[in-house]
Amino acid sequence: MPARKAVVRASIGLHARPAAGFVRAVTQSGLPVTISRDGRPGVDARSLLEVMTEDFRCGCEVELAVRTDAVPAGLSPAAAERVLAELCLLLESQ
Repeated sequence: MPARKAVVRASIGLHARPAAGFVRAVTQSGLPVTISRDGRPGVDARSLLEVMTEDFRCGCEVELAVRTDAVPAGLSPAAAERVLAELCLLLESQ
């Protein structure tokens, strides 16, 4: 399963605009990405409500993941890894 860790850098965490921008980027990627923290089950990163409900605060470490069997046809696991890396950069640059 492709997975990456990142630290949320937005001063208000993943709420309001930072969350909306992140969810938009995940949705545009076409991948069913999950986001989790502290060993908790992942939530659908394409859902603004789920992301905001989890309360990902500034400075918390999150894990972004995609189940290998959920990678769309025509997209390699390596491409999924690149998308996750880009999403991590987004989280760490806000």
